[in-house]
Amino acid sequence: MSHDIRLTQVKVTPIAFRDCPLRNAAGIHEPWALRAIIELETSDGRVGISETYGDEPMLRALALAQAFLVGLSPFDLNEMEVRVGIAVKPTPGGSEFELAPGSHASKNTAKVVSAFEVAMLDLQGQILGAPVVDLLGGRVRSEVPYSAYLFFKYAEHIGKPYAPDAWGEAITPEEIVEQAHRMIDLYGFQSIKLKGGVFEPSHEINCMKALAKAFPDRPLRLDPNANWTLETSIKAIAELDGILEYYEDPCPARSRQHGRTAAAYDLTARNQYGDHHNGRLPPQWREGRGQGPAVRSSLLGWPAGHIDAGAYVPGVGPGRINALQFASWYQSDRDDARRSEHPNLTYACDTHYPWQEDDIIKGGRVRFDRGAVRVPTTPGLGVELDYDRLAELHDQYLLCDLRYRDDLKQMRKYDPDFSGKSPRF
Repeated sequence: MSHDIRLTQVKVTPIAFRDCPLRNAAGIHEPWALRAIIELETSDGRVGISETYGDEPMLRALALAQAFLVGLSPFDLNEMEVRVGIAVKPTPGGSEFELAPGSHASKNTAKVVSAFEVAMLDLQGQILGAPVVDLLGGRVRSEVPYSAYLFFKYAEHIGKPYAPDAWGEAITPEEIVEQAHRMIDLYGFQSIKLKGGVFEPSHEINCMKALAKAFPDRPLRLDPNANWTLETSIKAIAELDGILEYYEDPCPARSRQHGRTAAAYDLTARNQYGDHHNGRLPPQWREGRGQGPAVRSSLLGWPAGHIDAGAYVPGVGPGRINALQFASWYQSDRDDARRSEHPNLTYACDTHYPWQEDDIIKGGRVRFDRGAVRVPTTPGLGVELDYDRLAELHDQYLLCDLRYRDDLKQMRKYDPDFSGKSPRF
């Protein structure tokens, strides 16, 4: 009987995988990205898996909660959340990024609940013989589209910790177009997004114009990472008009700045941390303005947070779900399950998966068909761990000297005068 099955062990394995020298408003990615792989073992020998941030503050938060899960049924999601809330408090230390996806200590409880919830849903699906999407209300689509996610980048990391990646440098409009061609040739993406906020706005606008010329039939998005002032954001609208599907985080959301931009231009999307956490959506979304918030599973809490977020903007709903965590095999499956069940989600998801060379899925990497991933039909999340690869990436974690993500500190290795001030343009 399912009610007799209990959690007997909680394992957390930190890993490190190679990360390309990708630029963003906060600086540049470090050579290694840190994640934690979670395994929940049950009394009948099943293993539910999930993944989350792997920096030192997050590992401490997970360690505080581990023992509190033992003895729970995989179906006891509410009790798990109560226990995590008792065990986990905001953890000092680590970098508190506003713009880059670092670990936010103030959101530890939501992050830990989200990570354990997914592993428990994986177990529920295995026990019931159903894919996770069926536990969430059933699918409304059989595949989930993703967009090409372009970055300004250098050819290799400073210090050359390993061989250069295959993507090469991308700074000029021509190099950005070349990057898009390669990504589309490999994965078939039908839409394109550029992570901006790195160079002068005129340069990034020229890159978008070059993409529009090279790919006239594909929707384009630009994300200045909230690194433009309100004045710059509004000024850029005239040059971007007719080019963009949506305009993400052009300026900071504080003081209703984003709402003022949305009033001037109806293609804005929001993705700044904390604004949609625990029901605190920005006023402009509650008022129905703008294209839609961009929801991040790991910070909002998944899946309940997505259900709540979708309810705030009927008929618009969250614009997309980011697929930013390690090995989009898992994030894709998690988001596919949520995305395939949520009819309000109408835009292709972001994914860092093409940038990640390391993987830990048994059977190899997730496959894209014309930029889309099939929603799993097998029980649970539909994937299993490759334990040999897991051990290798854990060894990489032990050998690398990185325990916190700090894009600003890394950028100052290239440019000692880099301020990190935001907005800068």
